[in-house]
Amino acid sequence: MTLRGMEILGKSDVIVYDYLVNPRLLSHARAGAEIIYVGKKAGVKEMSQAEINRLLTGRAVKGKIVARLKGGDPFIFGRGGEEAEALSKKGIPFEIVPGVTSASAVPAYAGIPLTHRDITSSFTVVTGHEDPSKEESNIPWDVLSNIGTVVFLMGVRNIGKNMRMLMKHGRSPDTPAAVIAWGTYPSQATVTGTVGTIAGIVKKRKDITSPAVVVTGEVINLREVINWYERKPLFGKRILVTRAREQAESFAGLLGEMGAEVIEFPVIEIFPPGSYEALDNAAARVREYDWIVFTSVNGVTKFFERLLDSGKDVRELYGIRIAAIGEVTAKEIEKKGIRVELIPGEYRAEGLIEKFERENIKVQASARKTRARMHRAHYREDPP
Repeated sequence: MTLRGMEILGKSDVIVYDYLVNPRLLSHARAGAEIIYVGKKAGVKEMSQAEINRLLTGRAVKGKIVARLKGGDPFIFGRGGEEAEALSKKGIPFEIVPGVTSASAVPAYAGIPLTHRDITSSFTVVTGHEDPSKEESNIPWDVLSNIGTVVFLMGVRNIGKNMRMLMKHGRSPDTPAAVIAWGTYPSQATVTGTVGTIAGIVKKRKDITSPAVVVTGEVINLREVINWYERKPLFGKRILVTRAREQAESFAGLLGEMGAEVIEFPVIEIFPPGSYEALDNAAARVREYDWIVFTSVNGVTKFFERLLDSGKDVRELYGIRIAAIGEVTAKEIEKKGIRVELIPGEYRAEGLIEKFERENIKVQASARKTRARMHRAHYREDPP
């Protein structure tokens, strides 16, 4: 997704998207936008192209800003040209935002450069699935057999036929070939072989299905050296993140950088209490305390918000000792310019109680009551 594409997505009233669009992109739609799925899954009969054209023009003539979201580039086997024609005939103004085509993105994620100074200076992109209504193919197979790298999009279903056509027109059966399924996704799967063997290899692999990109050419041998994505430490792992939605994004991003497929499934929601009276009373008397214990990042954030709302600031904490359960909570406190003096080795309330006992810190209530109160405060914000 380009910056311009993201900008348009964020201001559109209607978003019409295809099967190949990464669903995470839809999270960037503005609140209240109408989001319409129109299919385009290979082999599945869903909304026809004529119906999609009518949908786009129908919403546009009503004054809506419509984003037509496609996987890859809309003008490379994306039927973007046909949709633009339909809009033009109705006198509807439109803008084309080029995208990153899977023809180059997917091989790159498999460690296959389409060109290389020492190997080839040319490549060709071909549909792997011609319109079945055509009486004869208009693909120049004789030319393709002499091109350095050939990329077939939507080529899994007809891979056997396409490889036979290449060999029939002079391509050596020993030419390296690769198929990359679900390229650029954490579920990416890549197989390699030759023009003569790749169809049989794909047939035996259940994980090689559409959408997939087929590549032929000597550049495939570079995969042994350049393959980077599938070597990430968490590649192929599916990880469920249960943190609150507003806090999950950064963690999910780190996991994604390591190659994991991340599913965000929040099982906790952070929301304000019915009354801040108890916290406000404590903030008003903060100078009476010897210690303040923070059990979570949320607790730090809300405490300082309420402290400022009461007309006070961090100067009120002068001389008060600070404890935190966990390094992350401690770092959030230190962002306020306050040093944390005590962090338990075990990041839970019991660990803090034990630390206090070792430090010979006296508490006014019994250890059991103190432990119970700390449990309630801790679990209210950070349930196990």
